[in-house]
Amino acid sequence: MDNLSQTKPHDLTETSPSSVNGALRRIFVGEHGIRAGWSALLFVAIYLILNAAGAPALGRLVSLEPKGPLPPTLVFLQESCDVLVVFLATWVMARIENRQLFSFGYAGDHKLVRLASGVTWGLLVLSALVGVLWKSHLLVFDGLSLTGLTAWKYALAWALVALLVGMFEESLLRGYLQYTLSRGIGFWWAALLLSVAFALWHIRNGGESLLGLLVVGLGGFVFCLSLWYTKSLWWAVGFHAGWDWGQSYLYGTPDSGLLAEGHLFSSHPSGNPLWSGGTTGPEGSLVMLPLVVTMATGMWIWWGRKRGAHL
Repeated sequence: MDNLSQTKPHDLTETSPSSVNGALRRIFVGEHGIRAGWSALLFVAIYLILNAAGAPALGRLVSLEPKGPLPPTLVFLQESCDVLVVFLATWVMARIENRQLFSFGYAGDHKLVRLASGVTWGLLVLSALVGVLWKSHLLVFDGLSLTGLTAWKYALAWALVALLVGMFEESLLRGYLQYTLSRGIGFWWAALLLSVAFALWHIRNGGESLLGLLVVGLGGFVFCLSLWYTKSLWWAVGFHAGWDWGQSYLYGTPDSGLLAEGHLFSSHPSGNPLWSGGTTGPEGSLVMLPLVVTMATGMWIWWGRKRGAHL
């Protein structure tokens, strides 16, 4: 009893509040602020919360599950909300990290040139793919389905929608998340992870196929490659928009399993879906695999070898 009574309070092992705070700080905060993994999770959480809050309001305006081909008005409203939500989530994280909103992929020079170049190449590459499928009798054109002012109206509507789709998907998966995860695990591991997420994102499209999902993932990686070389998302946004507009409006084919209302040409796949793309559209064809490799090689030759640029 005497020895026990003489024991001083500071001889007992205790965890001080300061040591707990220090341990928690080391878990959540690194040399460059909030650790990359936690920042990415916080961004995703903010995006999901904002998206869940906005969905009911949008559902009061239009039916979110239309029957038949997608009307441009519905897709425009959906994509406008998606773009707003992803930019709000990015803005919140930019404020937390004391950065500029457009520093996550939309800064840099030659924005309009990169955007226009991307649109042009998106249309050219898609046209080459469609041409191969058509000459191989894997895609059959049924003629014009629109003429006159109606054709121009839908052309402009789907062009605007395609631009919004490009901005949304590139900003969500290759904007803040690509930048932040690159800080934690390196650019290429982040690109691989987010390209897989890009493919899984398209599972919700009813007409999508396993081959189509693989091509979407590879396409996402190619978009990351353009970000690596150009240091911005503008070219990828443009390519994305040109590609989607060409499928949805110009050639009237399904786009990742989705068919648009109001397209210039009517067409349908023919033959083995592995080669024609089937309900997925041209990007679900095996022909896409060598095309993606060719695109990546072309980027390396044009941007990589000529400029030696890096992110």
